[in-house]
Amino acid sequence: MNENMNTPAPRGPLDHDVRDQVINAATKHFGHYGYEKTTVSDLAKAIGFSKAYIYKFFDSKQAIGEVICSNRLAMIMEVVDAAIVDAPTASERFRRLFRSISEAGSDLFFHDRKLYDIAAVASRDQWPSVKGHETRIRGIIQQILLDGREAGEFERKTPLDEAVNAIYLIMRPYINPAQLQYNLDGAPEAVVHLPALILRSLAP
Repeated sequence: MNENMNTPAPRGPLDHDVRDQVINAATKHFGHYGYEKTTVSDLAKAIGFSKAYIYKFFDSKQAIGEVICSNRLAMIMEVVDAAIVDAPTASERFRRLFRSISEAGSDLFFHDRKLYDIAAVASRDQWPSVKGHETRIRGIIQQILLDGREAGEFERKTPLDEAVNAIYLIMRPYINPAQLQYNLDGAPEAVVHLPALILRSLAP
């Protein structure tokens, strides 16, 4: 995610070099062994620190995972932002939003599976990083709807919050990492047909 996401505050001295060492070691370990099979003791051995020293910076394994998850979700949002920034219409921005977020998540799943699993655990357990990610996507959907209504592309009768929630729920299987892994086969078709269906429902 970005700097505004709800990531855990560092615990202990603000030594960024040490924090970076822990995050780098954790990223490698999680990427090789998986998040749930890696312990803080494993990370301590890999870095050459004591477990107690790591706890000066992070109060739990989840706090470390939160940073890594936030970083991965931020990568997805960078792809999304780049895809929608120059869309000529609200309708096209919505199509690009759906397509880019699904493709970026699928790419992470296939090329970085062990780290994708962190995002899946985070989604399952509703970590703050995932909640922040969902909030940001809802915000993008809302802004697209507002812009589309102002431009006369979309109807105005449906309450805005109801429309945003409905669209998000349709997109969620292709946004939420815990659900996307079970919808990968149908994702290429979904990113074509579902936005088209939604846009028809939004027509004035």
